[in-house]
This record gives sequence, structure tokens and C-alpha cells, in this order.
Amino acid sequence: MVRDCLACAIAVVCSSAALSNAGAEPRAVIELFTSQGCSSCPPADKLLAQFASDPSLIPISLPIDYWDYLGWKDTLADPRNSARQRAYSHVRGDREVYTPQVVVNGSVHALGSDKEAIEAAIAQSRKNGMTLSLPVSMTMADGRVLVSVPGGREGLSAAEVWICGLLKSAAVAIGRGENRGKTITYSNVARRWVKLGTWTGKAETWSFPIHDFDDDGIEEAAVMVQGGTVDKPSAILGAGFATIH
Repeated sequence: MVRDCLACAIAVVCSSAALSNAGAEPRAVIELFTSQGCSSCPPADKLLAQFASDPSLIPISLPIDYWDYLGWKDTLADPRNSARQRAYSHVRGDREVYTPQVVVNGSVHALGSDKEAIEAAIAQSRKNGMTLSLPVSMTMADGRVLVSVPGGREGLSAAEVWICGLLKSAAVAIGRGENRGKTITYSNVARRWVKLGTWTGKAETWSFPIHDFDDDGIEEAAVMVQGGTVDKPSAILGAGFATIH
């Protein structure tokens, strides 16, 4: 299935001992654009859950809304996810917008259900020496997450710093459309994006109140430092993940 979507920019954080986290230096941020109304998506959703067990990966599920007209309105979809997917496509210049699609490290896309293709995309994205080259820390104090980004080495350009609140798992019983009768579990579902600021190459720390995520049932967070802008996202310079509840 295919065609449409996205704009939001990001970048990510390595977590401290104060937070429950993957504990490994990330080698890839995997963004899966998926839909409850897409019959081709369940294998990709299952694969993303498998990736979640790999401490070197930061998998994020981004449900899109452009298949809602097919008979089932996606209960987790966010039009901003669709916009982000479109933005990636525009930057690449290939107009490849479909489900299930993954974008790896903000730069290379692959079929979301093809593990070998995703691993190849990870390898390809890492050929850019700037990708995930920026270490980031994430600590918690007094109910706030403190995100620290160090000064960058020569060649790194300004980047936007985003924190993304995630649902660890969401099981959805689908009543209509192509997946009618199925109950599908979605992992690391993006529920809220908050821009912390802009990293300009100098060491800086941002503070975010964890209770701002309470109303969304958010249990995890990814922080991403991503080149470009929301409308023109590029490579992710740093990334991390933590359990916050």
C-alpha cells in the first residue's frame, strides 16, 4: 500500500542511569509509517516490536491518516505523522510515500516489513559520518527530564531538538476495513512531539516537565537531534530512548 506524508524534525538522546533506558549507543532510529487500514502493515508492525528488543535500535511507530477513507479510521493516527512522511519524501525527491514504510536515521527509506532491506538502509545511512555522531544525555530531576547536547565537532550544522512521547504498547481491535476482525499490537507509538529548541553547535541543556505527558498515557520518550527543519528534515545527528514512567 502507498502514497502520502510527513513533517516534524528530530534528534535523539542517550539516557543516563537515572532513567530506565536501552543502555547502548544507538546505531539507528527506525521510523515506521503504518496504518490500521493497511492490509500490508501487520507484518511490519510485528517486526518493529522485534526491533524494540535490540538495545542499539530506537524504533518508533508513526500511524498515518491517509488510508482512513478505506473504511476504518485509524485510532492512533496523527496528521502530523503523515506530514512528516511527506516531508522526508520531498527532501529525498523520490515521492516515495507508502505504508508500511520505514525511514532510517532520517535519511534512507525501506519497506517496513523487509528486515534485510532495513538492515541495508541502516548500513547505508551510517556511511554519512555525521549520522548519530553526536552524543546526547538524558537525566531526570524533580519531575523534569534534562536533555544535554555537547558541543559539536567540525562539520555538524545546526539541528532541531525534539522529545517524542511514546506508548510502549497499544492493542487495537479493528472493526472494519482491510484488517477487519484483527487485533494488532503497536509498539513505541508516537503520541506527542515537543520541540525543545535548536542546537547550534554549542553545549546546551533543555528541561522538560514529565507531567506534560501524563494525559497521553505516555510511558517512554525518545529525544532526537535532527538536521534540517520540520518541513525539510535531514539526518539524525544524535539519538536516545528512555522509559519515563
